[in-house]
Amino acid sequence: MSAGKPVVLCFSGLDPSGGAGLQADAETLLGLGCHCAPVATVLTVQDTVNASRMVPVVADLLAEQAHCVLADMPVRCFKLGLLGSAATVKTVCGILRKHADIPVVMDPVSAAGGGYAFAGPETLAAMRELLLPLATIVTPNSVELAQLAPKADSPDAAAGEVLRRGCRNVLLTGGHESGEFVVNRWFRAIDEATCISSEFRWPRLEHEFHGSGCTLASAVAGNLALGRDMESALREAQQYTWESLSRAWRAGAGQHLPERGFTREP
Repeated sequence: MSAGKPVVLCFSGLDPSGGAGLQADAETLLGLGCHCAPVATVLTVQDTVNASRMVPVVADLLAEQAHCVLADMPVRCFKLGLLGSAATVKTVCGILRKHADIPVVMDPVSAAGGGYAFAGPETLAAMRELLLPLATIVTPNSVELAQLAPKADSPDAAAGEVLRRGCRNVLLTGGHESGEFVVNRWFRAIDEATCISSEFRWPRLEHEFHGSGCTLASAVAGNLALGRDMESALREAQQYTWESLSRAWRAGAGQHLPERGFTREP
């Protein structure tokens, strides 16, 4: 009998366009040789242009989904995407605390690509105060990082604040910035007073993408589930994400969709 694939339990929303959320998680993890156990947190109404509505899954049903999987499968990593409410954040935190030995990859989704807000002040506060101390790594863009550390006056200070809250790693993505290259910065704490950072540089692609952040965070989770150390997981995840974006295609009137089903060269 085969030993099977590493299992990643993904808490995220259902996107009917298929570009982001749970479908992005499942496609990415399949492409990396992992198995996605998808736990729905939010039902959304969205397309490749924007979102217009979301309905969080009730807490009891959310918890039942996760506990059912955790009792049955050897989960190797958690991936957190769109949570949608402070109540959902609290429910997810309760689950994570019971499985503190499993790494947690947090994609702090707060808005759709078209601007629809997925996270209000109460949800953002719960993410800062409750989730960050439980996260192994958080993968924000510049807007999301500022929301996680609203009093910080620079990206470096914001990353330092996130690390002081207990998160062990920050991968600040540069897709929202300008320039010939996308520069992603990895911050990690050395001690309570010191953090260091490294840069990853990728040629900037011409389009805007729906689900790029989901793809990256799921790829990090998959690589950690495969047993890679953090640096290797980040490098491999970014390579996979860049390749999927370089093959992206336009399904509707808005952003391009990553092509996550490509065959990787050995």
